[in-house]
Amino acid sequence: MSEIFRVMDFEDLARVIEIEKELYDFPWTKGNFADSIQSGYACIVMEKGGFMAGYGVMMKIADEAHLLNLSISRNWQGMGLGRKLLDHLMGLARKEGLHSFHLEVRSSNDVAFNLYSSSGFEEIAVRPDYYPAHKGREDAVLMRAAL
Repeated sequence: MSEIFRVMDFEDLARVIEIEKELYDFPWTKGNFADSIQSGYACIVMEKGGFMAGYGVMMKIADEAHLLNLSISRNWQGMGLGRKLLDHLMGLARKEGLHSFHLEVRSSNDVAFNLYSSSGFEEIAVRPDYYPAHKGREDAVLMRAAL
């Protein structure tokens, strides 16, 4: 069973928020996703076997893509779907003629950091105290890949 990628719409938001809350201590809100859809960002849902397996949000600034959110439901993790979703978003950016792809990742998120590193992203900076954490704040690692 292969993956289906489609544009996220407002009817998807209830399930998207369920996944956000399952994955993150500090999840995006329904408003964050609604604003992303309304702003024309590339908001993509990945389905597998008729179920929402994950989603991603990417915005374009000048000739750069910025990954704002990439999430795979816990039930679907460990199957390479994060890489497939990332590859799909990078492909969309290339089709738009963008030249680089940027993202931030929590310094403690080793799984995501390894995915991005193995997909050609390089660390370019650290943004101190960027993310909320249970005990204070956590650094964000900024990464970039050429397209």
